[in-house]
Amino acid sequence: MKRNLVVPLTLAAAVVCLFFFQVEMVESQQFFQTFRAQDPGVRGGPAGAGGQLDGLSTTQAAFFAAGAVDFAEVENVPDGLGPRMNLDSCGGCHIQPALGGTSPFVNPQVAFARKDSGTDNVPPFVATNGPVREARFVLNPDGTADGGVHALFTITGRTGASGCMLAQPDFATQLANRNVIFRIPTPTFGAGLIEQIPDAAIAANQASSAAQKQALGISGKPNYHVAGRTITGMTNNNGNDGTIARFGWKAQNKSLLLFSGEAYNVEMGITNELFQTERDETASCQFATVPNDVTNTDATTATEAVSAIEKFAFFMRFLDAPQPSPDSPGGAISIANGRQKFAEIGCALCHTPSFTTGNSTVAALNGKPVNLFSDLLVHDMGVGLADGVSQGEAGPREFRTAPLWGLGQRIFFLHDGRTADLLRAIQQHSSFGSEANGVISNFNNLGEGRKQDLLNFLRSL
Repeated sequence: MKRNLVVPLTLAAAVVCLFFFQVEMVESQQFFQTFRAQDPGVRGGPAGAGGQLDGLSTTQAAFFAAGAVDFAEVENVPDGLGPRMNLDSCGGCHIQPALGGTSPFVNPQVAFARKDSGTDNVPPFVATNGPVREARFVLNPDGTADGGVHALFTITGRTGASGCMLAQPDFATQLANRNVIFRIPTPTFGAGLIEQIPDAAIAANQASSAAQKQALGISGKPNYHVAGRTITGMTNNNGNDGTIARFGWKAQNKSLLLFSGEAYNVEMGITNELFQTERDETASCQFATVPNDVTNTDATTATEAVSAIEKFAFFMRFLDAPQPSPDSPGGAISIANGRQKFAEIGCALCHTPSFTTGNSTVAALNGKPVNLFSDLLVHDMGVGLADGVSQGEAGPREFRTAPLWGLGQRIFFLHDGRTADLLRAIQQHSSFGSEANGVISNFNNLGEGRKQDLLNFLRSL
């Protein structure tokens, strides 16, 4: 009798095991059917950015430190702030995840609107949890091209601006007319390395992998000014020398010094030795001599003598590149798989992983790898990302390939900060006429797990 009981008990146990196995299989299938790749989000941990380059001399390090102080300094009306501006410091815009970066989690423009008894209103496209933004009008009232920055705020009512009465731009009407586009701050980490990439290297990379690029519809071109071309917008700063510009959303700025001088004038309203004229010359709103910031010829030390824009340029030039994180979401295997897929589907054809600097007078910048993930060319991004603004050789639908180093700790994406979702930012590369359509099609054809690997890789940078 005991032997006869063994078989029923064994069969019962087998049935129970089979039931639970089937349940697990169903649950596993449901998991794989419902799993969708998603942005892991802003990477935590150390910033991995904001420090100086290795190998700087003692003097160079002193200039970097002096530049960092000025870059973070808050300006006021007696310093020359305004009459119109977007904020009162470089560091307010460029602070995530460290000084020199990009928009922070909390937008300082909201508090700045009424700072120091200011009377400005916060424009509807500026939010506390949104990106720092500048606004440009696409067209003038007569229908001709505008493209210039229209500052959000004024010095009206602020300390030191007695008697100045200025109105903010009529953003409501311009928004209703769909005549406003936005830009967010670009990170400046590793900018000195980018500055030292030879034009020949950029041109050689442009010519490489021609068949693969052609098959995917990728072209791209440098942004350089050719004599005789009409330039719209405000940033024809690379002259007629025929070299490649590389800074800014449309690669419209040639050098860090020009980048600094323009930003000081356009974003803070502070005139300098490169941009000497006030953008608003209302007589009752002038409270400092022009240019507001100049070389101090009476200084006793070199760091005191150079002007603020030169200090800004030194800070960015000697600012180290952002470092990738080995502890990013997904783990090392997923990140490695993502890097492979990044190359396989064609992302690396525009987001070139690395260049090497040329023969620089600064040893810390001489012959160094530049792991920026950008070809520094401008590409047609189609109607979906078009902003209607031309700058130099970059047309209304063209943008510089955004460097991806440091992406793991960026909050907002694309030129106007329209999304904080990396996956959405990738998808937004695709629209009618975009050079990225072929690559995005390849991305969409990946399995969800492989998409997740690619997102994990990008967030590791």
